[in-house]
Amino acid sequence: MAEPSVVRPDEVDPEIEPLFYPCNKLGLDAPFRWLRLGWQDVKRAPRQSLTYGLGLVLFGYLITWLAWGEGNTVALFTLAMAFILSGPVLAFGLYSISRQLEQGREPRLGICWRESRNHLRNEMLFALVMLVVLLVWARAASMVHVFFPVGEELGVLGWLEFLAVGSAVGSIFAAIVFSSSVVALPMMLDRNTDAITSALTSVAAVFQNKGVMALWAALIGSLMLIGFVTAYIGLVFVLPLIGHATWHAYRETVKESE
Repeated sequence: MAEPSVVRPDEVDPEIEPLFYPCNKLGLDAPFRWLRLGWQDVKRAPRQSLTYGLGLVLFGYLITWLAWGEGNTVALFTLAMAFILSGPVLAFGLYSISRQLEQGREPRLGICWRESRNHLRNEMLFALVMLVVLLVWARAASMVHVFFPVGEELGVLGWLEFLAVGSAVGSIFAAIVFSSSVVALPMMLDRNTDAITSALTSVAAVFQNKGVMALWAALIGSLMLIGFVTAYIGLVFVLPLIGHATWHAYRETVKESE
């Protein structure tokens, strides 16, 4: 009977991808630095960045028009959440622009499209996971309405309880989405990692830098709010800024491969 083969340490393939990549410890000033660097990228490639931002805004208008045409506020909320959750995937071209600038090249939207297409499988897998999260989120929101029926008189205390419970539930799912996506998509582009490795690295980065990432999430939320209250017009500038800043967040957070 043949003896089982034993793999010696020197025979292990060095190209085997780790479960997740190590991350750096960051200071609280990091998110502001990412925004500054992101704005510099916008100024270095204004045509490409704002064209991309305008395209995303037009897509947002389309989603709003479709939901508004149905006259269904729940559908409007659901589609708005879908737009926000798909943001990291939709911003893939912005990461590419920042990467091209970092490499000293003139950014081209054609290259953005080609790189996005090359990583389409992982992008779609990531988007599918986000869709599942959205569906579970929507189900959880409907369960909240079971305990707080819209048609009944809730009173001030009832509305406060409704807002508290709804916000708590929403915060849990928002934290899941943010933690798994904060550096995942730029990492897919830069290191050609799969969706699972990228998401786990993203979660590891958040756990290692909880305060920094909480501040980063608050800044992103504030900027998105500005974009929404300006009837999406502000998003033409906000989305490219966040997209470019996310690239720099990834570059500073995930350690270089040895």
